[in-house]
Amino acid sequence: MKKLQTVLALFLATALLPCAALAAEGHPTIPGAGLSVYWVIPFVCMLLSIAVMPLAAPHFWEHHFGKISVFWGLAFLIPCLAVFGFNVALYEFLHIILLDYIPFIVLLFSLFTVAGGVRLTGTLVGTPAVNTGILAVGTVLASWMGTTGAAMLLIRPLLRANAHRKYRMHSVVFFIFLVANIGGSLTPLGDPPLFLGFLKGVTFFWTTSYLFTKTLILSVALLTIYLILDNILFRKEGCPTPPQKSDAAGEKLGLDGKINLLLLLGVVLAVLLSGLYPLGVLLEVFGIPIEGQNLLRDLALLGIAGLSLKLTSRRCRELNDFSWAPIQEVAKLFFGIFLSMIPAIAILRAGTEGALAPLIQLVSQDGQPVNAMYFWLTGALSSFLDNAPTYLVFFNTAGGDAQHLMYDIPTTLTAISAGAVFMGANTYIGNAPNFMVRSIAENQGVRMPSFFGYMLWSGGILVPLFMLLTWLFFI
Repeated sequence: MKKLQTVLALFLATALLPCAALAAEGHPTIPGAGLSVYWVIPFVCMLLSIAVMPLAAPHFWEHHFGKISVFWGLAFLIPCLAVFGFNVALYEFLHIILLDYIPFIVLLFSLFTVAGGVRLTGTLVGTPAVNTGILAVGTVLASWMGTTGAAMLLIRPLLRANAHRKYRMHSVVFFIFLVANIGGSLTPLGDPPLFLGFLKGVTFFWTTSYLFTKTLILSVALLTIYLILDNILFRKEGCPTPPQKSDAAGEKLGLDGKINLLLLLGVVLAVLLSGLYPLGVLLEVFGIPIEGQNLLRDLALLGIAGLSLKLTSRRCRELNDFSWAPIQEVAKLFFGIFLSMIPAIAILRAGTEGALAPLIQLVSQDGQPVNAMYFWLTGALSSFLDNAPTYLVFFNTAGGDAQHLMYDIPTTLTAISAGAVFMGANTYIGNAPNFMVRSIAENQGVRMPSFFGYMLWSGGILVPLFMLLTWLFFI
């Protein structure tokens, strides 16, 4: 807990101390149109470190992954300082930290803390039917409480129900597919890209109407595949039953820490209200606008997390196998990811004038959108980059007018939305809760696949389904 408090203190210090009195003239950003692809090398190395080092040097990685993450962040920042000057480097650092990283971590921290205080009591046994039911419920909840909220709420009950099982890894993989990604496609509350679209003028239930069939097909297909696979593995294990534990003896099926459900609703409302009621710029830090509603949202989220810690018994969290290790891991790794991906996002935003112009040009032919390419390019880039700015890049590439996109070329907006949400499941870093779920599972003794091992699962199961969706809806 002390380590976590130290980390959060550093975040706040980063946000509040530097250069409050400085005022940058204009926006001294790095010129995305003038960047070569070599600027993306630190980001690629960051991803390779996450993928390779846990396998090649597990002991070193376990003790030093935070330092490695900082190193690759600095591997971009120092050359940026040398080439573009102090003002540009400082602006880019503060911009990504204040507007992206801190809100990202604060939201994850609050959801992690609140959901970690909800414990399913009694003896829920992880049979194929029960496991499929948990995945189905999580898939439905994800669109209404966010993929992160649903994932944090249900991953521990799933793990606890299957604690007696030999084969558990596949359940977590499908949980990431469905609850942490695909389930969040029906409302702006489900996933950050859709929320950004909502703020740009896409109506609240537009995604519900246009993505419902696609989400239903994917969800039913994945739940069916999972049920068949889990049945096979369950029988291979000899249909095991959990041993009777004294802690569960006499407990009825129910919920402990129910106050956290109300607090979880508070988290969802805080995020929603911050988008619905803009308060304008409250202050500027080195030319970076800090909007009032966003600052109030983050303070509210931290307050809700504090209430959860105060109102939830220590025993409830202990029985829930709660620890701070997963959120610490995510905070450290995504610090390096966010910093090192700055040039990649800048190049993408440059569009046809940037080094990735050949990719951007694929989404249009003879002035008409190529919906299949919008789906796959948005999805492929969202698998490795933050899916929110990737969504905005292609949203603006398609015209940037919500009314035009919704009513004149709805299939294009559908392709962009589906790609950003669905394909976040392709990698561990494709969506915020993916890495968190993996970390929680490993913390409770589940041997999860490596970075590339997970991609074999997603490539073998999800990619064929995405190809089917392309053929059915985007060609």
